[in-house]
This record gives sequence, structure tokens and C-alpha cells, in this order.
Amino acid sequence: MSDFPARNLLADQTNPYLLLHKDDPVHWRPWGQAALDEAKATGKPIFLSSGFASCHWCHVMQRETFSDPAIAELLNASFINVKLDREERPGIDLIYQTSIQALGQPGGWPLNLFLSPDGVTFTGTTYLPPEERDGRPSFRRTITEVASTFQNRREDVDKAAQGVRDALNRVWNTDNPLNFDPNIVEPVSRRLTQRIDLFFGGFEGAPKFPQIQTLTLIWRAFMRTAAHQFGNAVTLTLDNMSQGGMYDHLGGGYARYATDERWVVPSFEKHLSDNAAIVEMLTLVWQLTRSPLYAARVDETVDWLLREMVTNEGGFAASLNSESEGEDGKFYLWTEAEIDDVLGPNDAPFFKQVYGVTPNGNWQGKSVLHRLNAAGFLRPDQEAVLTRCRRMLLMARAKRVRPTVDKRMLADWNGMAIAALAQAGAVFRKPEWHLAAIRAFRAVEDALTDGDKLYQTGHDGHRSDAEATAEAYAQMIRAALILHEFGGEARFLERARQWMARLETAFRDTARGGYYLTTADATDAIIRVRTGLDQNTPNYNGVIAENLARLYFLTRDETYRQNVNATVSAFGQEVMRQAANVPTLLNATEFVVVAAQIVIIGDERSPDTQSLVRAVLERSVPCRMMTILKPGQKLPNGHPAFGKGQVNGKATAYACVGTTCSDPINDPVQLSNMLLPRPFQIQAQMQAQQQAALRNVAANNR
Repeated sequence: MSDFPARNLLADQTNPYLLLHKDDPVHWRPWGQAALDEAKATGKPIFLSSGFASCHWCHVMQRETFSDPAIAELLNASFINVKLDREERPGIDLIYQTSIQALGQPGGWPLNLFLSPDGVTFTGTTYLPPEERDGRPSFRRTITEVASTFQNRREDVDKAAQGVRDALNRVWNTDNPLNFDPNIVEPVSRRLTQRIDLFFGGFEGAPKFPQIQTLTLIWRAFMRTAAHQFGNAVTLTLDNMSQGGMYDHLGGGYARYATDERWVVPSFEKHLSDNAAIVEMLTLVWQLTRSPLYAARVDETVDWLLREMVTNEGGFAASLNSESEGEDGKFYLWTEAEIDDVLGPNDAPFFKQVYGVTPNGNWQGKSVLHRLNAAGFLRPDQEAVLTRCRRMLLMARAKRVRPTVDKRMLADWNGMAIAALAQAGAVFRKPEWHLAAIRAFRAVEDALTDGDKLYQTGHDGHRSDAEATAEAYAQMIRAALILHEFGGEARFLERARQWMARLETAFRDTARGGYYLTTADATDAIIRVRTGLDQNTPNYNGVIAENLARLYFLTRDETYRQNVNATVSAFGQEVMRQAANVPTLLNATEFVVVAAQIVIIGDERSPDTQSLVRAVLERSVPCRMMTILKPGQKLPNGHPAFGKGQVNGKATAYACVGTTCSDPINDPVQLSNMLLPRPFQIQAQMQAQQQAALRNVAANNR
């Protein structure tokens, strides 16, 4: 009798995504060493299907393909069938996304790959219908052909797998050290800005993703140069994202991306990571523009997070599904008749005009609400009407069948949300947001940590067996450092140092610099990923580099300085070859070189201290690090402000770059002016001079 049961083995899992497939007739195995061992023992190829809980086409494929007994019989006869949750094992998913790209095909989800018994891809695809449809080949025929190829043309299979293995080694096992010139950031920013859609923002073409890391790189170029092309590229994109259908105008929060170039039709699912990144970006840009649109979107998105996405443990859930009742976007779409019925004849015509509701709709006969044709804010009385209408529609929508929530806490995405909430709470004077960030941090500590070890996911008292990736450590360290910056609690700094020590011992590439994505004892991965390239979230090596710089500035521990230099230079050739794909590393490099270390000495509760803090928080300073000290509290030896104190018994600030600090500052206006980037200071001086000249001319003509 075989040691390998001929049945679906997902029923014993605690992972919500895997449990969605527990009743499939396919003999699924969870990803892991046991499945790999079974493939080797039986000599069968592996069919690997990777997806996630809020993936629409993953659900479609389950309903129409993996639930089909005839297709399941074909899969069970010829393959070891493995289900992978890409959010629980992002490192494994990244390997196989890169594998299909090495075969010259685009990646995406669901990712459906065919692997040799030792786990190397030899062919694959993304979504396929069960039968040939709309020009797509049938999945049924595909698996029949792949099984035949594996049995009858094994040399072709082995050749393709070897090609993939060689490609993965070139991508991740090549030594790429180079001390690159940081001045590369400027031309890279120009080239990226030239790719921005001049009419609608975002990068040209469809679908359109936010690409927040790249927008941050362009915004930093604007802050350095005051060149309006940079600033316009960012604000045009944020404006259209925030007025388009990618934003949920009733409930708050952004979808993952827009399916069209105009930002009208969203992908409908909402991810914690995307919303965290967008909140942080909107906050950063608001600090210069004071855009009421950005302030409103931050407020509404955080409200959605706190209303709908908080888990039982106090952290944040991973995502909100795009489907309800088996239909993509059904929860969010409106017919004209439904709007008329809820709002009545007095308000419905005006609302429909502003939010683009038409008889034929803008997607499959229904309307996605958007304000792209009525951008900007209307008169206060008109906005009051629209606010009332949105509340009425939100109440009506609440009666619909809601999309499911993936309630798992992901350590990396929670780290992003905690940092975004802490910063937005400080900037917009929302202490309740800061408290929510602290609660989420504690939830991750309680549910996903064991000593200095962090785990990837947790759900209702269960946590994954897999240790967290370096990305999760990086984002949680950053969250701890941001909380320390805005609250000064020593425990956050200590936790950051503990997690950084774990990264050093378990993830660092001691020979070449930088950090692997996974630990060495992750035996179910065919290769260890070590990369500086951004994916749909910020590159972890870039985040680690900035974390190391912050830790060095706080502690003056030389080990941190050495490691940050080694990390940045480890990917120097990658930066020079693919500069447009490494915005997080480039942003981290700028932080390392020109970080503004702002030290404020004073009683944190006193009005004069708070005035200086407000002066800092109301300026857009991407490379800022603020430290608030009590009178008499010491900085570490080696800090440029070491030994400096209050002047005239008042709260005092010092703005330091490198080894040089400003003169002591008691006046918040003076501090605010100092933090305005030099090009903007020059512009302000020129405008003041022009206005003075105009006043003189007017006076002389009287």
C-alpha cells in the first residue's frame, strides 16, 4: 500500500486560502517538503497552483476547473498536485513567478506551473478556461499535452528545466557588488517621469498600478530640484487614482490597480499593503501641497482600515475579496435605477452627474463610481449634498452580500500599515491612529513572535510554521523605528535591534553583502532569493538599508554603518543595469547620504516643544529622522548633536546633515523655513522679491 494517500490533504490546514480548496476533487497537497518527497518517490511531475484569497481569477478557476471531476481525474493520474498560498510563502511564489518569466511568459495569479520531480519549472501558464474560449487554450488539453510530453519527451523537459535553473542562478546567485554613483538618481528620475501618462497620470498603458515606490523616487527628485515636471507627475497620478474608480468613494480604501488607463475600472480587491503605501505617500505629498483631496483620502482610508480590517487580535487583515456571490465587483457596482431608488429625484441627478453614473454604465452594464469628470471640490453646499448621498448609498450597500475578508495577519503588510498609521497620525494630529498602530504592533508581537523570531502569518490563534521572510522583518523593524520616532519608547528601539540581529544571523549574505529573502534552513526552496529589485511591495534590501542607517544614527553602532554600506554596494551592478526597477534601493541610498537628523530638546508635553515638532511634521522631508530628547538626556557619542542642549531654557532644535548641525533654533518658523528644500527657498525668496517690486510700482503710481 502506498505511503501517499490518494485524496485531498488540505482539510487539516489552518490556512484560509488552502481551506477554500479542501473539497476540490483534485488531490491537493500543501506546499512543503512532504509534497516534494512524494514527487521524487513516485517520479511524477508536480502541478503547482499559486494564488491568494482575494484573487478573482483564482476563484474562477476553482469553480470551473478544479471542481470538475473529469479534470481532477486527469491531474490526479499524472501529477502531484500542490496548492500554494503566495501570501504565506511569498519567497516560494517569487521563485516560480521568476521561473515562468524565464520561459518568456508573463507571470500573475493564479500561477499554474508544471515542475520536474525535483521542483524546477519546465512549463506553465496563468489562468486558463477548462475548455478553449476567447482565444485561450483549454486547461484540459494543456494538462493532457504536458503529461504526454513528460512521459514521451523527457529530454525536452529536462532541457527546459535546466534552462530555468540556469536563469534563476544568473538572477540571484551572481556577484553584483559595485560602489555606484548616487548621482544616478537624477537621470533615472527624469527617465521615469518621461513614462508618466501626461493626460491621466500613472505609467502609460493598462492596467495601471500605483507603483508607490517609483512615485516616491520622483517626488524626492521634485523636493531636490523644484522642477515642476517631477511634482506634476506625482500629483497628476495621485489625483486620478483618488478621484477614479480605483478608490472606493463610499467606503474608503483603494483597489490594487485599475484595469484601464483612465483609472475608471478597478480590480475591486483591496490589499492592506497597497493602502498602507498609498496612505504614506498621500501624507508625504500633503505636507507640501496641503491638498484637501489627499487629506480626505487619508482620513477615509484609515477609517476603512479601522472599521473593516482590524482582526480579533488587534492587527490588520490581509485583504478584501473582489467577489461577492461569485461575481467580480458585484458589491461595488450600481445601476442608474438603484441610484435613483436610494437618492430620490432631488439628489440623484446631481450625484449621477458628478460620479459618472449613466444608463449603460461604464463596466458590464453597471457603473463604477468615480469623480474623474468632476475633479476637485465643488462649493461647500454641493459637497454637503454629495456627502449625504454617499452616506445613504453606503447604508444601502451594507445590505448587500459583502466580499469575504482574509483575516490573516501578514507580518510584512502589518509593518507597512503600522508605519503609515503612525506617520499619518502624527502629521494629521490623530492620536487615535497612533494608538491603533501601537495595538497592531503588539498584536504582531503577541501572535507572530517567539523570542527574536518572527513568523509570516497568523489567524485566530494559529500561526504559520514558516519563519517570516526578510521582507517581513524589514517592515516590522521599520514600523518599530517609526513608533520610536513619534513616541520615544525605548522598547520599540530594542525590538528593532532584536529583529535586526536575527536578520544578521539568519538572512545576511556574509560573503557578498545584502540579505537573502529566506533563511538557510528553508529546505523546500530550490534556490535562495537575494535581490534588490522591487516587486509589488518595496524591495526588502532597500528597506533594510534604510533601517540600518536609522539604527546607526540612533546608536552610533559602527556595525550598522558597515552593514548599510555593504548592503547598498552589494547590488550596485543591478542598480546600474536596472535602475528603473530598484527605486527602494535608490531611495535608501539617498537617505543614507543626506538624511536630515532633527533633534528637538524639550519637555514633549510643553507648547514650545510641540511647536517645534509641528514645524517638522508640516514639511515634506522624505529623508527625515526626528529625535525628541528630554532636557539632560544624552545622545550617543559620535552623533553630530552630541553635547548640545537647550538655549535660553526653551525647547531647542538642531537640524543635522552628515557631521554638521545648524545653530540652535528656538523659533518654529525659523525651523520650518530651514526644512523647506533649498530650491523652494530660492523660489520663495524670488516670489517675495517680485511681490515687493510690484508693491513699490503700485505705490509709485498712486
